[in-house]
Amino acid sequence: MPESDNKNLKPIFLFYYFSITVLIAISYQMSYADGSVVDKIYHPYVDALENELEFRSIFQDKQTGINNPKEIHSLALGRSIGESLFGEVYLIGAKSRTGNFDLEGYEFELKWQLTEQGEYSADWGVLFEYEKEIDKDIEKLAAGLFAEKEFGRWSGTANLFLIREWGDDIVSEYESAFSLQARYRHSRSFEPAVELYAGQGSIGVGPAVMGNFPLGARKSLNWEAGMIFGIGNKSPDQTFRFLLEYEF
Repeated sequence: MPESDNKNLKPIFLFYYFSITVLIAISYQMSYADGSVVDKIYHPYVDALENELEFRSIFQDKQTGINNPKEIHSLALGRSIGESLFGEVYLIGAKSRTGNFDLEGYEFELKWQLTEQGEYSADWGVLFEYEKEIDKDIEKLAAGLFAEKEFGRWSGTANLFLIREWGDDIVSEYESAFSLQARYRHSRSFEPAVELYAGQGSIGVGPAVMGNFPLGARKSLNWEAGMIFGIGNKSPDQTFRFLLEYEF
């Protein structure tokens, strides 16, 4: 088989492997895990010489039998490392059901863009994440795989995470989480989308909107907002997510 044919088949095999893994992950999480996984959906791209200040919030209803936090807020500073790596440091705070707000932990992320945009039928990236809670002996390692593909004015993005949690204050376990976004590129400042999240005993789907406003040379403001509706008794009825990124 010619080398060019092998190159074209490679992303197809990756896509099918990714899809099968996702289906297994969803089936497992629907049966055995708990919690909520509504959060940021990652895209596989890295912009060289980019710095970023990010703030995001999650507001969620109480789940049946789970004392989940009412609000989760994250503040991050990141920058690109060369042309294909992007590192980010997070501080994470949470507001409990009783109204207390505490600094919960910190997190380090490293995103790696695997393919050039348009090089294959889909664009690919991975992310490695380490999180440590401050007042509890709980640590987490996660590895994420991202795929994004354009269909005319539509763009589809899938995230799959494999997660390991351990520590004296938690039952050590492996988890997985999956998210999917279908986005319509109406204009740079306004892009409506539909999002799906599955994992940790929670499944949700709902609308989202996002956009980008240029603020000068290599400066822009990205915003995202979404309302995710839970499916099943173990999911929050509604989860609202909000994200604001300043790129410079």
